[in-house]
Amino acid sequence: MPPSQGSAHPFRLLGVYAALLAVIYALVFFTGDHSPKPKLGIDLQGGTRVTLTARTPDGNEPSRESLQKAQEIIENRVNGLGVSGSEVVIDGTNLVITVPGEESQQARALATTAKLYIRPVLGATQPQTGGAAPQQPVPGAPSADPNAPAPGQAPTTGDPNAPATGDPATPAPEATTPAPQSRVFPAQAPPTPTPPPADLTPAQQQAKEIADAKALRQSTDQNMQQVAVMSMDCTKPDPLAGNDDPALPLVTCSQDGTEVFLLGPSRIDGQEIADATSGFNAQQARHEVNLEFRSTGTDAWAALTGEYVNKRVAFVLDSKVVSAPQVQQGPQLGGSTSISGSFTADSASELANTLKYGSLPLSFTTSEAETVSATLGLAALKAGLLAGAVGLLAVLLYCLFVYRMLGFLAGFSLIAAGFAVYGIIVLLGRWIGFTLDLAGIAGLIIGIGLTADSFVVFFERIKDEMREGRSFRSAVPRGWARAQRTNLSGKTVSLIASVVLYLLAAGQVKGFAFTLGVTTVLDVIVLYLVTAPLLMLAARSPFWAKPSVNGLGSVQQIARERGAGQVRPKEMSR
Repeated sequence: MPPSQGSAHPFRLLGVYAALLAVIYALVFFTGDHSPKPKLGIDLQGGTRVTLTARTPDGNEPSRESLQKAQEIIENRVNGLGVSGSEVVIDGTNLVITVPGEESQQARALATTAKLYIRPVLGATQPQTGGAAPQQPVPGAPSADPNAPAPGQAPTTGDPNAPATGDPATPAPEATTPAPQSRVFPAQAPPTPTPPPADLTPAQQQAKEIADAKALRQSTDQNMQQVAVMSMDCTKPDPLAGNDDPALPLVTCSQDGTEVFLLGPSRIDGQEIADATSGFNAQQARHEVNLEFRSTGTDAWAALTGEYVNKRVAFVLDSKVVSAPQVQQGPQLGGSTSISGSFTADSASELANTLKYGSLPLSFTTSEAETVSATLGLAALKAGLLAGAVGLLAVLLYCLFVYRMLGFLAGFSLIAAGFAVYGIIVLLGRWIGFTLDLAGIAGLIIGIGLTADSFVVFFERIKDEMREGRSFRSAVPRGWARAQRTNLSGKTVSLIASVVLYLLAAGQVKGFAFTLGVTTVLDVIVLYLVTAPLLMLAARSPFWAKPSVNGLGSVQQIARERGAGQVRPKEMSR
């Protein structure tokens, strides 16, 4: 039988693998950050993982394009905050945000929809409590505001309890109807609420809550608006958050829950913001968010402030009023203003960063939040490495016990495969953001068993050849020709299983499937470029052919007995 691939030029094949390792580690040490450390997952380095579920008004699944746009915006926000080690990945129809550290609020803040609209205030009152009627019907009634900004000041904020001081009955001039900000669904009239079936899915239930909230709180009927104001409960979660239609009026609460507003259609949206920064107003002793408008936004702001002198305008963020200052003079032509409220330095900075990079095309709810301490992550990493070391040692001991010195060849192949896997994991962390987590380590450990399985198949084929009376030298190439077909079939099945698992699984299971697939591919490469050439070289050596070295003496004895058994009947027949 002619020598098969892997037997013709063993030194050349070993040289190819050595060159491959050299290229891998040259990329590791001389590209990127030059660090030989792999990128660890949250369960190994510690941090916070928040899973966000998209909310759409119709309850349907969000489009892939909208999820990718949301991912891009959140990544920009992460970069704007200077948070290193964070990542945003799409997991099915969810977004998963990972932020180092044990503070989950930062990860949740990154997912704020940040849909900002500037709306005129048509009326305002205190929220109804204890079943009492509102203090003043809306549209709002005039009252004095002792805390109003000084004349000539840009509308930075007013006291949230300061109603509009202008004539509320005066209709606002008709403005161009703005389109929703980068929404993946078209603006539409509020649907008529219908009695829900008893078996609504969570997505359908969310869609119904949004539709009902729109029908009540974004109605153009004044009687319905009065009902919405009287029934508004500012202590409950807002189902309309991030899903209000800017072309319709809106009944909503202030962020601190102390005031209920009736707002007109949006006049300026957040897409007109060119820049947003945070700062401390020493004169007013408060933190503010400073806004710079684009050219079209500057014109719209001048028109709005000229129209609503001595009246209030509201900055509405995700359907909540952040600030509702009174316009002291207008028109204001500078194209800039500021927002103030109950901000801290951190919250003002986060809001400025959020507004700067734009609003998300979807609204999200937090469906899962997981925090892993760095100490726990380190313990998990040590446990995973220990499990891998124990598995590797067990495989080596088994090979040495069964195959004697040939077990060292198997061990050398495992080490060679380990070097390649480690380097590739480091590079994948740089190139595609792959993070090694506990599930990935489990895949690597199982890969050790699969690699050992290749050795066992090869060695057993060599035994089969020797049982037929062949020498160790001739049995190795023949055994390799038979073993490689079996090994390739097994690796193909394993690789298909890994790919299917990766495509169908979610979360950390993907890491397991990915590392298992990588180790499977590398196992084939090591089998052809390391294991087979080493055994071909061993077959040519008189030292490795000794039964005491290769552990195949019992097999050779069986072959001799079989040969003797075939000769005796011929001698007796004579």
